[in-house]
Amino acid sequence: MSGAQDRLEIKFRLTDGSDIGPKSFPAATSIATLKETIIAQWPKEKENGPRTVKDVKIISAGRILENNKTLGECRSPLCDIPGGVTTMHVVVQPPSSEKGTGLQGKHAKAKLTEHLYQSMNRLCSLILAA
Repeated sequence: MSGAQDRLEIKFRLTDGSDIGPKSFPAATSIATLKETIIAQWPKEKENGPRTVKDVKIISAGRILENNKTLGECRSPLCDIPGGVTTMHVVVQPPSSEKGTGLQGKHAKAKLTEHLYQSMNRLCSLILAA
């Protein structure tokens, strides 16, 4: 790869259907760096924005992307259209006020799982409505 092929045009779709981007990123960009970009460009008028990289989940081609991977490693042939814009979905983890382990930790994990499930349902509804 060389030149423009080393870059990907990406827009980030938020759960309310609004977008951040599109913006061009090198294929060597880490997912953690993408999350930092999302945090920096998060619309100020939206409540409950992410505070840290750990608060953000990026979903592409049905997979939650790992922080230590690069865009090139996560590239999907289904989404890689030359000159096209790839849409990645963003889910913000609600901040957990419950610290610790045991039942509290399990309860917080169950709440997070439910939140992610509801967010994915909203995203699927948006995709089907488009």
